[in-house]
Order: sequence, then structure tokens, then C-alpha cells
Amino acid sequence: MPFSEPKYRRRSAPLIPKDHGGGEFGGASYTGAVFNLSTTIVGAGIMALPATLKQLGAIPGLIIIVLAGMLTEKSVEIVLRFSRAAKTSSYSGLAGDAFSGTGRNLLQLCIVINNVGMLVVYMIIIGDVLSETRSLGVHHTGVMEEWFGLHWWTTRSSILLLTTIFVLAPLISFKRVDSLRYTSALSVILAVVVVVIIAGIAIVKMINGSIRMPQLLPDLVDQASFWKLFTTFPVLVTAFICHHNIHPIENELEDPSQMKSIVRTSIILCTSVYVATSFFGFLLFGNQTMEDVLANFDGDLGIPFSSLLNDIVRVSYAIHLMLVFPIVFYSLRLNVDGILFPYSIPLAYDDRRFFLVTVGLVSFIFLGANFVPSIWDAFQFTGATATVAVGYIFPAAIALRDFRGIATKHDRTVSWIMILLAVSSSTVAICSDIYSILSGSESAES
Repeated sequence: MPFSEPKYRRRSAPLIPKDHGGGEFGGASYTGAVFNLSTTIVGAGIMALPATLKQLGAIPGLIIIVLAGMLTEKSVEIVLRFSRAAKTSSYSGLAGDAFSGTGRNLLQLCIVINNVGMLVVYMIIIGDVLSETRSLGVHHTGVMEEWFGLHWWTTRSSILLLTTIFVLAPLISFKRVDSLRYTSALSVILAVVVVVIIAGIAIVKMINGSIRMPQLLPDLVDQASFWKLFTTFPVLVTAFICHHNIHPIENELEDPSQMKSIVRTSIILCTSVYVATSFFGFLLFGNQTMEDVLANFDGDLGIPFSSLLNDIVRVSYAIHLMLVFPIVFYSLRLNVDGILFPYSIPLAYDDRRFFLVTVGLVSFIFLGANFVPSIWDAFQFTGATATVAVGYIFPAAIALRDFRGIATKHDRTVSWIMILLAVSSSTVAICSDIYSILSGSESAES
């Protein structure tokens, strides 16, 4: 059995010890866990969802968002149930139980790729919102540049550096995920504030008759438009990904048996936020909805106090991402440490290793955010590859492998559906992205 090998003994123990030098920890609360898991889910994906309705149409788009939430809940339920059967307290430990060391390392690598991609995207968006961005040669001013003008401290690199040092660094220094419960609660509140503002603007404009009925069904004019529908799937998977933080949150719970209820509550909450954001965002901007709907909030909204509302939405979202950053970084650091130091004592006990891994990762993410040319380069790549593997393929493969003999017929049926959807949609998405890149290169040359 995989856990009989000395190499894996550290990983079968809890990754988050309840006492790591700071005194005995009584356990995390139900509410704190819901906020932490909800913050893990609601990240950058929320602003890409209105564009999925533009591709799919309002009715199919909203239905698929709800189905994606239900499928995510099932995949997390599989991970939790099989982890208990394997008596392991980590996702990578479960992969090791089912597929030995190779499966464990592959899962950890996918989590690292997924989380690094997400965090680079978060930092890029923070820079776009607070400083400036360029799209197709057009300069879009950020909030800080609008308020204070162009100075050295309002440039993109300076704002990202200052944000990293004074905001992100203190938040990623916590050794317990439960220590982030208050910042997670604030991040969820800010996401709701953004949704309420978008909904309010859409309702006001609908009452005064300045917006049209949204497109209810997809507009399939040719074969290319049909295949483009599948490119929305990686965005939906990215929007619900939370599997990498399931075990860290469960390990700190005062009552671990509450985890299933916590997952359901969090997914219902996030699905509600996603449905409202998608519908009202698409209703507000219609066919003008951009891939990142936040970009729609840099002009006149056609209502009083338009500029103020634009700034509130953008600043709220930027702060929201700053507060999401540490919760995603938490599991990234654990998995990088598991890959690099598989024989060492738990990371929480080694301050020097904790510091080096943390500084190394945040420096890499900072450099990535300054050199990745576009948010969508990172977002589409990670969504179509590592995220799909972490969220769907690994849970399904674990259930089909059924090393402990506990899988039901329903588990196997759902697992095959998850694998089929993940592989087919990701293949189409990757091919579509490659085609778009090649087409763009040909257009530029001509």
C-alpha cells in the first residue's frame, strides 16, 4: 500500500497541526469555514461569467452555471468520502492512495499550476484596476491614476510592489487557514456589494427603458460559433474550483463531520452570487459585455453618479481579490512544500522553510504578473488544463479506481460524465485558443 512507504508517511498526517508552537487551537467554526471556502471559490472567475452568457445565451448559460455548481459539489463529496475511507487528511494523500506516488505528484503539480495561474491573474487584475492597462493599443487609466495623476507610485509595477509588501505579505504569513476567516468574510461581502451595484444599475436602466431584453439562446451563425460555445467550460470550472482547500479547512474544524454541510452551503452561496452577477451583468451590457466585465466599468453607464459607481465596483473588486489571494496561496504553499520537501517535518513547524517557500512563491507570482501579456493567456491555459484536472478528472478517476471498494453505481456514472465533459470541452477550448492565436498572428502579418 502507498502509505507503507516511508516517503509518504509525513503526508498521511495532518498538514495543518492544531498545535504548531502557538498554543493549542480549539478548532475552526462552521461560519469561518464557510467564509474561507466561499472565498476560495469566488475569485477572478466571477467577472468572466457574464461573457459566458453572451456566448451561451441567458437561459442555457444560467442552467449550466447551476449544473457546474452541482457537479462541483458531487466531485468534492467524492473527495471527502474517499479521503475518510483512506484515512488521509490531504487531497494529494488521497491521490497517492489511489494511484501511488506518481498520482500524488501529478495532482500536486496540477494544483501548483492552477493556483499559480489564478494568483498571477489576481495580481494582473489588481494592477489593471488600480494602475492602468493597454488593450489593442488603447490606454485605460486605473483608479489611482484617475484620482492622483501619473506619478512613480501610481505606475503598475509600483502599485503591485506596494500591494505585495503592505497588503499581501502580512496576509500570507499566517500558518492557519482559520486565521483568514475575517478577511474571507470581508471578501465575500465585497463580492456581494459588486453584485448589488450591478443589479441595481441594470434594474434602474430596465425601468427607464434604456436596455434591451438579453439574448436568451446562443447565436449559432456558423460552425465556428458552435465550437466556441465549448470555450466557456474552462471558465465555469475555474469559477467553482475549491478542491485544493477542502482538506486544509476540514483539518482545522472543531467538528470535521460538518464539512459536507459547509461545502453545500458555500456552493449554494457562490452559485447565487454567480447567477446574479451573470444575469444582471449580461442584462446591463448585452452584446457589449467584455470577456472581463470589469472592463465595462470604465465609461459612462448612462445613469447619475456613473463615475462614482464605476470606482466603487472596481475598488471593491480589487480589494476582494487582495483578500482572496492569501486563501489560494495557502494551499499553493503546502503543495509546493510537499513536492520539494517530501521527507521534512510539517511546514508549520519549520519557520525558516516557511519563510523561504513563501518569499520564493510570492516573488515568482509578482514577476509573472508583470510579464504575462494578458489575463486571458493565464486564465484560459490554467482553466483548460490544470483546473479541469484538479476539479473533475482526479475526483472522477479516484472514484473509478475505487481502491477502497466504496464507489456506488451513481458515483461511477457521474465520474464518467465528469471525465467526458472535462476532456472534450478542454480539448475544444485548447484547440480554439490555438486557432485564435494563429489567426491573430496571420492577421497581424497581413
